[in-house]
Amino acid sequence: MAITLTERAAKQISKQLSRRGSGLGLKLGVKKSGCSGFAYTLDYADAVTDEQSVFQQFGVNVIVANSDLEFLDGTELDYSREGINEAFKFNNPNVKGTCGCGESFAV
Repeated sequence: MAITLTERAAKQISKQLSRRGSGLGLKLGVKKSGCSGFAYTLDYADAVTDEQSVFQQFGVNVIVANSDLEFLDGTELDYSREGINEAFKFNNPNVKGTCGCGESFAV
């Protein structure tokens, strides 16, 4: 099982952690939400527990709850800028469909 980062995503995470002044990495997860079933969650991680896995690339940690790995395995986290919009993008091979608004996904 693995979560990967593009170099752009790693640089953005590193910049945000530096601006925050603390943190071990980015916490990536899923929650039940939206019309398709699940939505991604992002937060800062200040600690790692036995119930979490750590994935490191480009010197940046991504922490994922083991219970969320079945939904996120193989996901590549990217960061893109399109015009004035900037956002993390999730390239998740487990997604079977998304809602029209793009806020949730089904696996």
